[in-house]
Amino acid sequence: METLTVIKAGTGVLTRTSDGTLDGAALVRLVTAIAGLVESGHRCLLVSSGAVGAGVSAFGLGGYPSDLTTKQACAAVGQARLMHTYESLFRNFDLAVAQVLLTAADLHTPERRTHVSNTLHRLLAEPNIVPIINENDSVAVEELRVGDNDMLSSQVATLLGAKTLILLTSVDGLLSPETNELVKEVPDVNAVLGYAKDERGRFSIGGMASKLQAVKNSVDAGITVHIAHGRKPERLAGILAGMQGLSTRFEAKAG
Repeated sequence: METLTVIKAGTGVLTRTSDGTLDGAALVRLVTAIAGLVESGHRCLLVSSGAVGAGVSAFGLGGYPSDLTTKQACAAVGQARLMHTYESLFRNFDLAVAQVLLTAADLHTPERRTHVSNTLHRLLAEPNIVPIINENDSVAVEELRVGDNDMLSSQVATLLGAKTLILLTSVDGLLSPETNELVKEVPDVNAVLGYAKDERGRFSIGGMASKLQAVKNSVDAGITVHIAHGRKPERLAGILAGMQGLSTRFEAKAG
């Protein structure tokens, strides 16, 4: 199998900030960029947020729901909408999608972890299939949760031995709190853990602090990580080609 890249797209990348509905234009750009990577020989797995946000409008809510039952109901509606959109868009590039919904137990119980690994490796062995992973938000309660999709993407990347993890967010990467300029290279993630302002949108769960924790887990596992702008996914090819200035790159620790 070709070298694997795991791409995580957050809710803020996939939905409109005004009402949490899916942003069709953003999804078209993301799918087009991933399809381009697949065509050029990359194997890609997408960890996609957006299910709860995508389901909010069906319930007439003005923001992210606060109670667990409504969150799970929104996820049940939104996940169907999300996958229908992905399936339709990827089909334009003669690519199929596979939905895999996970809870923490699927990754932490040895037997289930093995089954997840086997299934994902089998999917990735097919050049025209893009696996799309999300946490199973419609059934996962607190003790079953991975935490957020930043951490989920890190755990999946580690499980599959990915070379690269790209966390797509609503900014170009990690910004220096002193200069507000992009930090292009981070040799030691521990040195920048204090940079994060854990700000979250109305429809999102994670913030930069959760991303940096996921980064730390990944680089410790030997995975190079980039934080990049999800509204500019056309940069993905350049990021993987090693172009500078398009993301914050966190160097993998040597094994």
